[in-house]
Amino acid sequence: MNILKFGGTSVGSAERISTLLSILKSERIDQKPVVVLSAMSGVTNALLSMAEKARNQDDYGTMLKEVEERHFHVIRTLLPAAAQNPVLTRLKIYFNELEDILQSVHNIRELSAQTKDLILSYGERCSTAMISHIAKQQFPEAVFVDGAQVIKTDSNFGQAKVNTNLTEILIRDFYDAHRDQMLFVTGFIASNDEGRITTLGRGGSDYTAAIWAAALDAAEIQIWTDVDGMLTADPRMVKKAFSLPELSYTEAMELSYFGAKVIYPPTMIPAFLKRIPIVIRNTFNVDFSGTYIRHNTEPSTLPIKGISSIDEISVLNLSGSGMVGKAGFSGRLFSLLSREQVNVVLITQSSSEHSITFAVKPSDSLKALSLINKEFELELQAKKLEYPEVENGLSVLAIVGENMKRTPGMSGKLFSALGRNGINVRAIAQGSSEYNISVIISKTDLSKAVNAVHDAFYADLKKTLHIFCLGTGNIGKTLFNQLQEQMPFLADNNDLQVKVMGISNTRKMHLNADGIELSTWEEELEREGTAASLPEFIKKMKSMNLPNCVFVDNTASQNPINHYLDVLQSSISVVTCNKIGNSSDYEQYASFKQAARTYGVDFFYETNVGAGLPIIRTLKDLMLSGDKIMRIEAILSGTISYIFNNYKAGKQFHEVVREAQEKGYTEPDPRDDLNGKDFMRKMLILARDAGYALEEKDIELENMLPASCMAAESVEDFYVELQTNAAYFQELQTRAATENKVLRYIGKLEQGKVSINLQMVDESHPFFTLSGSDNIISFTTNRYKDRPLVVKGPGAGAEVTAAGVFADIINVGKR
Repeated sequence: MNILKFGGTSVGSAERISTLLSILKSERIDQKPVVVLSAMSGVTNALLSMAEKARNQDDYGTMLKEVEERHFHVIRTLLPAAAQNPVLTRLKIYFNELEDILQSVHNIRELSAQTKDLILSYGERCSTAMISHIAKQQFPEAVFVDGAQVIKTDSNFGQAKVNTNLTEILIRDFYDAHRDQMLFVTGFIASNDEGRITTLGRGGSDYTAAIWAAALDAAEIQIWTDVDGMLTADPRMVKKAFSLPELSYTEAMELSYFGAKVIYPPTMIPAFLKRIPIVIRNTFNVDFSGTYIRHNTEPSTLPIKGISSIDEISVLNLSGSGMVGKAGFSGRLFSLLSREQVNVVLITQSSSEHSITFAVKPSDSLKALSLINKEFELELQAKKLEYPEVENGLSVLAIVGENMKRTPGMSGKLFSALGRNGINVRAIAQGSSEYNISVIISKTDLSKAVNAVHDAFYADLKKTLHIFCLGTGNIGKTLFNQLQEQMPFLADNNDLQVKVMGISNTRKMHLNADGIELSTWEEELEREGTAASLPEFIKKMKSMNLPNCVFVDNTASQNPINHYLDVLQSSISVVTCNKIGNSSDYEQYASFKQAARTYGVDFFYETNVGAGLPIIRTLKDLMLSGDKIMRIEAILSGTISYIFNNYKAGKQFHEVVREAQEKGYTEPDPRDDLNGKDFMRKMLILARDAGYALEEKDIELENMLPASCMAAESVEDFYVELQTNAAYFQELQTRAATENKVLRYIGKLEQGKVSINLQMVDESHPFFTLSGSDNIISFTTNRYKDRPLVVKGPGAGAEVTAAGVFADIINVGKR
């Protein structure tokens, strides 16, 4: 004979209740199962809310009517009209009683624990009465059982302790008297010696099933819920979480204690004592075998069985010299907390005995603080102890598994995964059994932490970067090609995987929790993409809760810039070739930098200055190594570089400009390059990275062209003006040649000032031999004083720019 327990989601609708009846049909007919039922999903919370509303003199009538109608709807859906009246009548009596109780609470403005238990009991009573009556249509022997009649407890309302001996006698007697019937039992509720309703606390319906199983020596306990058994992690946080075929009682106890909500610790105690197997099944996927929890499990190759967590925790730290070497201090502290019903979740103590840190539920934190201040009043006044403080907003993450005891390096792998993702560990605890290592971290880091640890223990040990890309133009397409070609090398030689999780352009966007296949990304974006919305794209990116995330901006638009701060503050790195953000207000630039430091992520923008050239990284390395920048000179425009490198004797200036345009080096209007503004933005970014808080207005920008050329109404008129001013350009060229010099449009940073102007340089200058459309930059520093450090190479083009973005992404992975 089996005990089948169905949770709230499994009885939450007419469809789910129909599935429940189908499951019961598949059970053995010769030994009818005992069916334990929870309240319909959401009803317990609704009852609790109504009780609070009643106490606070708020309206609860609407909510009560909604709960009532929800039950009535199921009855009308699943029962023929002729069979509805008896159960509708019973439920109406229950709801009338509930309304009377709530009205009493409203009148006296007081809600005791005893009254709260009574109110909550109606959730299970209504669902079980309803389902047992519906089941009679297929199982005439079905009978409703009020569990409070047979499960006896003390009077600790809200968390009653079961009188095991008496309860088992009552259950056996009741079962023997109803052997030919299929029992539908209310979960969660019991009664004390006076017959007053009590409840069994969190997971009370599971506990009810285990109590019945132990009393009747059941063959198996089936817990029917809404997930495929016990998973390696919470699937709401970890998309890669997978179901475990089996667990030992110890592993399941550890996982459930640290927040795995599929099953609760008290549930397993009766089963553990009688070695009754527990199987977790999914009513939404009845064909899946689920997870077995039993005494004898097969050896597993997994290093750990699961990662669990407690979302909300508070930590108290007690420290002081009065603790050192004082026998019995810990006993005094924890006996006090135990005596006052404060449950301690985790304890850690420094080896010097100077401090003890322990974690409690947030609801117990102020009570614990008050108890300590009172108990240790003399020590606190004498300053032998420091006054304790409560730290909130924390979570506990725990890794669990019997194999941890026999596998070296478990702790190292855990803390490496957390450290790589910038997650600060506040406290650590490990039991002597080595089945569990627990850490306390910030709640805001929990999702990322669980994902990072899951990757570390269950993936193929290669770090995964999850990237979300804006822009599918030349740079974006080229980047995807480079990623696809280089992935095998990165995996084999750098233990790194790069997965594109999201792509967006101005028309469509697409995010895929399994990653986007780069060989078919265009087809997938077109086929499965939705209308582009940058705020929605970022919202979905954050909601995926993945570790090692990189937001890649391959656009030249202001819109993404507006979201950089939000992205960085969400612990997501930003890689961008979009120079608008860093060349606008200094305050904005500084805010990005500060956010990256504060949240432990990267903000990389190497391509803002020199496309694929390592200019920003070189500057950063020089400064980090203690070198002092004396002067930076640069030519940071491929267009301007090409023009002046090819403006030689025998050529007209307008001819060289036309040639540059025809080769694709210029914008459609060459003045967009020749006005020097793009060059200026690059120099501004470089100056800011060198430590100067400059704005655009602080830069001296000399126009290389006569005013009439810049004022021309059209591009063709511009070329006419260039010809008209041919003598001006010829004079510059002739003078430079006479002095054995060449013309160069150079930006210079020196003593915190930036200037950009047309200069003549001789062969002693590093820019003299520049050719083609190359960019060049020279760093004159304390260490490179006599011979500046020079970086030279292509400074534009989709291939080199995409390569620079790629390099920035890989550098995020090196953290």
